[in-house]
Amino acid sequence: MSHRPNRLYLSSDALVANWRALARLSGAAACGAAVKADGYGLGARAVVSRLLDAGCRDLFVATWAEAAAIADLIDGRDATIAVLHGLREADLPLPDLPGVRPVLSTAAQIARWRLIAPGQPCDVMVDTGMNRLGIGEAEVAGGLLDGLAIDTLMSHLACADEPAHALNETQRARFAALAGRTDAKRMSLANSAGIALGDGYHFDLTRPGLALYGGVPVAALAGSICPVATIAAEVLQCRTVRAGETVGYNATWQAERDLPVAIVNLGYADGYRRALSSRGCAFAGDAPLPVIGRVSMDLLALDASAAAVCEGDWVRFDDDLVHVAAASGVSQYELLTGLGHRFERVWS
Repeated sequence: MSHRPNRLYLSSDALVANWRALARLSGAAACGAAVKADGYGLGARAVVSRLLDAGCRDLFVATWAEAAAIADLIDGRDATIAVLHGLREADLPLPDLPGVRPVLSTAAQIARWRLIAPGQPCDVMVDTGMNRLGIGEAEVAGGLLDGLAIDTLMSHLACADEPAHALNETQRARFAALAGRTDAKRMSLANSAGIALGDGYHFDLTRPGLALYGGVPVAALAGSICPVATIAAEVLQCRTVRAGETVGYNATWQAERDLPVAIVNLGYADGYRRALSSRGCAFAGDAPLPVIGRVSMDLLALDASAAAVCEGDWVRFDDDLVHVAAASGVSQYELLTGLGHRFERVWS
């Protein structure tokens, strides 16, 4: 272990188990993995190496810089990396990254690809109702993709985490109507939540992200997904706060009785959100240690009345992303991707 006073404990077994569970739920479709945003904050290289060993062969990043950071890991692995943000003018000249291809989403990107890489495989994003990235269905009908060597035609669901939302079926039907209208080898629509919508959304390839890393975007996945990341931090000081005294900035918390308090080396600069002030929870063994007062930049305080905690001890924080998101009002996606670089990342 290093000298760093906070750690992120990461479970290889849980990551792989989550991918395998999502692959089973994907049925006959291949199951890829979104590893953008540095593997959702956990460390892309460590994530990718473990998923490749587990059998994953389709990886998705946002930018060419993210692709370059992991491209060597797919060498000789019969795996590919898709760059979801496509091919901007600023991305030229392209780095020599075998197995990496753009997901083209505009007519200009498609023209650019035809010019610099004629006949080379690419992916294409079609907008079916999210109104984010993607060419229109009318552009497909107009022949924009004719002759393009498309590996995967994809779209993205806007409301998959709301299973009853009418837009889900609208998007699925619009996407299904594109089958056979291009030369694409595969079609892909479903993210983590989309997988749970059922076989009709799986097509040829699914693209889970959040659920790989322990997030549960829909209740239907709750029994299949395990936490992957657990925050731990060192106690810097133990003190007794007397009845009537306050703790932290702006004196937002006041002791009703004499109380043992542990001051911990963790704060919002590490990614432990200020929104968890007086709402978060740590644990010493099984004993809960509620966060009291404001979370500050580098420190927070815990009510240590449930356990004997000493200076130099380590405590772990709630790793149930659904619970933490509900307590903080911060999405599970933001909780993961906001984990800072000050953590020592420790893979089991």
